[in-house]
Order: sequence, then structure tokens, then C-alpha cells
Amino acid sequence: MNPPAFAPHRLHNLNRVLSSHVDEGRIPGLVAMVSRGDDLHVVESGSLAFGSGSPMRRDSLFRIASLTKLVTAVAAMQLVEACRLRLDDPIDEWLPELGSRRVLRSLESALEETEPARRAITVRDLFTSCMGFGSVMAPPDTYPIQRAVHDLQIGGDGPPLPSRLPAMDEWLRRLGSLPLMAQPGERWMYHTSSDVLGALVTRASGLTLGRFMRDRIFEPLGMHDTGFELPSGSEDRLATAYLPRAEGGFDTFDDVPGSAWRRPAMELGGGGLLSTPDDFHRFLRMMLGKGRLGPVEILSRSAVELMTADHLRPAQRLGAELFMGEHSSWGLGFSVGIRRMDLFQRPGRFGWDGGLGLSAYVDPVEQLVGVLFTQRLVTSPEPPKVYTDFWTQAYCALA
Repeated sequence: MNPPAFAPHRLHNLNRVLSSHVDEGRIPGLVAMVSRGDDLHVVESGSLAFGSGSPMRRDSLFRIASLTKLVTAVAAMQLVEACRLRLDDPIDEWLPELGSRRVLRSLESALEETEPARRAITVRDLFTSCMGFGSVMAPPDTYPIQRAVHDLQIGGDGPPLPSRLPAMDEWLRRLGSLPLMAQPGERWMYHTSSDVLGALVTRASGLTLGRFMRDRIFEPLGMHDTGFELPSGSEDRLATAYLPRAEGGFDTFDDVPGSAWRRPAMELGGGGLLSTPDDFHRFLRMMLGKGRLGPVEILSRSAVELMTADHLRPAQRLGAELFMGEHSSWGLGFSVGIRRMDLFQRPGRFGWDGGLGLSAYVDPVEQLVGVLFTQRLVTSPEPPKVYTDFWTQAYCALA
């Protein structure tokens, strides 16, 4: 008889702590899943929207935001395994819009104050988020490049709304009209590299990003509810997304009738997918299985081990402390734990968080997979208490 994976009384604490966030009005609802081997524990609490009678379920649909980055990295790695892409090749062949780059002399510089890039952007730079362009962690209009990003409507200056962006080719053209913020490979910068990596998958495969993911990842893994567009007939399962107000209360960020996911203009590799807790749990179980889930192989063991290793030098992490703290770094598309500083932060743990209220990680040492899906946007560099409470309780529940 196998020993229990979780302590039952500790799982009761997990249920109680998570449900308190709903009962006290901090979020309308949540779904959490933790598993070790064949032992799975699920928490479903609250509703799809404030004032709604529709309960949260493990097949509820969520905008998974930056958890999309993990899936995009797996798709791109499949092309690396096929030698369609090579990690240290320039991206210019596939994305000429981003060739012959110029780089701002400093972040404070006017857009015309540039110098030539010392080298081309490589495929590896996209995986590691070191292409030299990304989100600027400063108040709007602090730097000229922020205004340019906003005016060109290319994203990266706020949560993604896929119906409000240009189509992919036009998006690449607009991005290519701007200078880089740092030299390629110089430092980690959030978000934009993953959108570019998604465009690279499209160009290198000859398929849309959604079609490639569906054929190569979602259908083989049985992730039938994951995609870039809200399917007709699924509206009753979509959670409403909320933006908390500084003074208290909530504004609706994206509702169901007018959702920006009904007709996305661009399939965003950095943040555009819809999924369910069940589907994403299957994806993470594949990663825990070193690329396999049962008889299905998505990646080789070698590829998964490469992707979930630390690929950043200390100098590349400078300025990324808001995202990584002192406890994590970045692999090829995944956050990777490098230091134990809390009950749940430990070397080798990998995954990421989604800015629309989600958290998903794998701990290979403990054989633990966990997902937490809520619909409250993250508005502070500090992780929401519901995140840290979930992971604290998950690790305390290990038998």
C-alpha cells in the first residue's frame, strides 16, 4: 500500500484558507488543484462573477495571461527539437522586421538617440526574455519609449486585450520601428520576447500559433478547452475578470458579453490563451513527466531539463528584482527556483504566474503540481496573499 501523498487534516486547512478569500470578498471565486502522483486534491470556491449564481468549477474558463508563455516556449522547443529552429541562430531569417536593430543609448534617451546593436537577436534571446525589449517597470510616461509603445498599441504597457492589438504582421512592423531598450542578450526584460517567440513559431512552422499548439500540444494532451478564442457555446463557463480599485471595490476588466477573447486580432504568445484548471494541470503534469503524459510524448527529457535549468547570469537579472526577487531566475520560457527563502520557494521548482490572477508551478523533487486560478488582476509587484497562502498550505499538506 502506497503512503498518502498529502496529510488529510492539512488539506482541510488548504480548503479553509482558500475559501476565506472568497468568503471575505477579496475575490469572487477560485479553483485550486494540487497533485502528487495519482493523488489529486481540488478546491472549487465561489462563483464566476460577483453576484452570479454560476459556481466555479474545474472546467471553468479563465484568461490565463502569462501562463501562455510556458505553452509558447514548449511549442518553440518542439521546433528546436526538429532543427527547424536553432537556439543560437539569429531570428532575422524568419522575422526580418526585427533585423538590423538599433538600441537606445539609455532608457531616458529620446527615440533618435541610438547606437547599433552589437549583434542580432537570437532564438535563445527570445526564450530567455533577453531580446532587449520589454515591459518598463515605471509609471506611465516616465520614459519616451513608454509613450511610443502606448501610441503604437503593441502591448507590454498593461494587461493584454487581444482584440485591441493589430494582426501579427502589422504588430511586428510596429515593433520593428522602435529601437531596442537594451543590447540583445544584455538583460532580462519581461513579456515582449514571448510575443515575438509566438510570432517566430508561426513563421517557422507555416501555421498560426493556435493551430500549431492545437495540433502539437492541446489535442495530444487532451486539453480540449484551451485556445486563443472563446468558443461559441462556452460563454457560461467564462469567468469575469476584475481590476481592483485602490480605494476598494472592483471594476470589470473583461466581461463575457463583450469579451476581448471573442475575436482576438493576434494570437499572443505572451498572454493570449484561455484555458481551464483541468487543462493546465495536464500541461504541467506533462512537464513533470519530462515531456510525457502517459503514452503521449510532447518533448524529449533532454529538452525539458534544458528548459527548466537556470539560463541567466547575475548581470542579466539586474533590474528584474520585482519579478524574481532573490529566489528565482529564468530558464527557456519558465521561471526557475534557485534559492529557498520560504516554505514553497525552493531550487528546481519551475512555472510562472499570470497577471490576471493565476499561479502554476511544478516541484520535481516533491513530485508536486499545483495550479491556482482566480479572476482578480494583480496590481502590485508583491504576490497576492491568495497566491502565497495557496502555496504555503500546499507545501504544509505534503505527507
